[in-house]
Amino acid sequence: MATQPTKIDAFGFPEGRILAGKYVIEGFLGAGWEGEVYRVNEIRTGISRAAKVFFPQRNVRDRAFRRYATKLERLRMCPIVIQYHHSEVFRYRGTPVTSLISELVEGELLEDFVKRQRGGRLQPFEALHLIHAIASGMEPIHHLREYHGDVHDRNVLVKRRGIGFEIKLVDFYHWGRPNRKNIQEDVIQLVRMLYEAVGGRIRYASQPPTIKDVCCGLRRGLIASKFPTAGHLRSYLESFAWEDDRT
Repeated sequence: MATQPTKIDAFGFPEGRILAGKYVIEGFLGAGWEGEVYRVNEIRTGISRAAKVFFPQRNVRDRAFRRYATKLERLRMCPIVIQYHHSEVFRYRGTPVTSLISELVEGELLEDFVKRQRGGRLQPFEALHLIHAIASGMEPIHHLREYHGDVHDRNVLVKRRGIGFEIKLVDFYHWGRPNRKNIQEDVIQLVRMLYEAVGGRIRYASQPPTIKDVCCGLRRGLIASKFPTAGHLRSYLESFAWEDDRT
């Protein structure tokens, strides 16, 4: 009978802890269903990296790690994707634990970025610029017939750069083999982020037609039909006629 993996719901590594004998924990970056992410410093080089540490029960026989690393490697030429470096295995309370080491990306979670804005929301023109940046970054992912699988404002890192935005996606999720439904779901959730960024349900009625033409009232079928991939959404945002809706 196979032994069940040890259940670990949180690591809570403190700053200064040595990881795998090679990295010093510099800080906690976030947590998800599969594990926790830390900012670490590589002792040998002094270079800061990110380490995603998988909960053993979410990574049986390293399946979750292999799926994640394989997807990052396949999408390594997509600028919006964080670059995978290598993996490490160490023991935590006697249990083997896998960590994925990747580049460290500076930025702010989209959720926090929006909350900092006046009124806790973005103005329509700025929101469309932001969604255009994300759609442009996701376009090559969909072109490769891949998908993210968990698009929301806590899985997007954003940094202002001039009049635009630098975007990185984190925490790709596995919903099975890539297909049209997975790709369409990415776009539906991307449109939902626009909807929430400009104020959500409370503000939707007062939004200009340009916002409503993209959001489609969050009708999933209409969004999927209008924007089958991120590339279709990107193309639309570059070509619509902006009306003088003063909001």
